[in-house]
Amino acid sequence: MNWSSNSVLIPLNRIKKNLRTVGQYNSYMYSGELEFQAKRKTIAILQEQTNKILNLSREMALMTNAIFEGNKTKMAESFERMTLIENEIVILRKQITREVIAIGSLMTYREDLLRTAYFIDEISGYIGGISFRLSNIDPQVIRERFEVDLKSMVDIIIDVIFKINEMSRTLTIKPEHTIELAGEVQKIESEVDKKYREMTIKALDCVYSPKDLILFKDTIEGIEGMVDKCQQASNSFTILALSI
Repeated sequence: MNWSSNSVLIPLNRIKKNLRTVGQYNSYMYSGELEFQAKRKTIAILQEQTNKILNLSREMALMTNAIFEGNKTKMAESFERMTLIENEIVILRKQITREVIAIGSLMTYREDLLRTAYFIDEISGYIGGISFRLSNIDPQVIRERFEVDLKSMVDIIIDVIFKINEMSRTLTIKPEHTIELAGEVQKIESEVDKKYREMTIKALDCVYSPKDLILFKDTIEGIEGMVDKCQQASNSFTILALSI
């Protein structure tokens, strides 16, 4: 058998080339697996965050009912539970940030994910602000003139946040449903804009105490701003659904 230098060199070159190809393939598969694990973990945290927001809105509804009833004990209990939930939401947002930083450039849609988490965090802040202002308005002013309107607005808040929560749940299972829900959030946002204008005019005509007028106007502005923020979160979820 002829073992010339050329006959040995050619197989060795082929082996080296094949080894490089296998190494690149393994590296690609490893990075793909890391991205998949990171995606699953961060989406799970985001889903927990949106679920907390839904719980927060339900606590706000309980607190609003306590205001109508004039039950200060229930108001204080609801407000305390809401504070705990708000803190948990902040912790979850920080957790998502740490996960995204850890995975780095391997996650292609990391900016969209972070943006969504921060929108959810801001919604939490809006709900806390709305509840604080509501709890400091004279309950008689609310009961006599705005009970029906406020109950309607609180129901809308729960509805829109429920849809945001559903968007996070269907993000990886049924992305097309996430996009459909975005249209429903848009309709709610338009409805709230209309109610906000009507309630502002009514408050200017019916509320005579400067303190209560300022607090009530800030409350309905907060509701309108919160739903606008839900619209932004909805848009961000739509982008995520198209990216994942």
